Amino acid sequence: MSGEADIESLYSTMREAAQLVGVACSRDDAWPVLTAFRDVIDSTVVFNIVTSGGRVKDVSFDFTMPPSAGDPYDIALAHGLVEETSHPIRVLFQDIRKRFPVSAHGVDHGISRGFNKTYIVFPLGGFRDLAELADVPSMPAGLREHMSTFAEYGLDGKVSAMAVDYANRTWNVYFNGLGAEQVERRAVLSMVRAFGLPEPSGRLLDFIGTSSAMYPTFGWDSSRIERISFSMRTTDPAELPSRAEPVLEKFARSVPYAYEGDRVLVYAGALSRAEEYYKLAAYYRMTSETQARVGPAN
Repeated sequence: MSGEADIESLYSTMREAAQLVGVACSRDDAWPVLTAFRDVIDSTVVFNIVTSGGRVKDVSFDFTMPPSAGDPYDIALAHGLVEETSHPIRVLFQDIRKRFPVSAHGVDHGISRGFNKTYIVFPLGGFRDLAELADVPSMPAGLREHMSTFAEYGLDGKVSAMAVDYANRTWNVYFNGLGAEQVERRAVLSMVRAFGLPEPSGRLLDFIGTSSAMYPTFGWDSSRIERISFSMRTTDPAELPSRAEPVLEKFARSVPYAYEGDRVLVYAGALSRAEEYYKLAAYYRMTSETQARVGPAN
């Protein structure tokens, strides 16, 4: 498929996904990011929604790109999707790439909000240790300040990816491969208390007990953890989050996908200082490496 035909197809799919949850998607919304990244959009494409109180504010169009394509922010900057910034947030991924192998970059583009977040993904078999990441010169202080809690929770050597949200000045560290002992209620309650977060509801604790990955969100200028999310992979649209937010199940059952077998879905539950809410990532395209990375379906 030619580049022009591929982005036309992706645009049509974006519109279809957005319409499922009542989010407007026009060519003016989609075309700038599609044309900016047309030559580097890789084989993994995901549609993401976040819902609270039965409402979906936006649909995110996420995709990976090879490391050889360069920094996604540089591409976005060259095409007018973002403005240059002198904030230290700009150099974190540059510093990481100098020290560690990277298997992919990722982009999170909100259909309504625009260019939002970029990811750096470490290779399978090459997940990073906490101490080596904390030694990266531009790494914010939050990682080092919470290292002991992460280590006590059994997360050392499980960092699979990191993300930077440029607009909101936040960043994430992704831990993959959680075991049963790490999602057990007492362990989870101990950890969220150490982070100063409120106790999760019984419903969220039930969901966390099925999860295999977690990712805290930090503010750039504070070591405080703003929220923490737990996620699990499934092919069942009716997993627990859909009972809390039925719009998730509607999206999960109908969102387009372009591979054989059942849709691959990743449900997540998030706990912040003010609320709990749920998310859904639905894979539209995926590679065998992505299937291995997100883990076995429940």
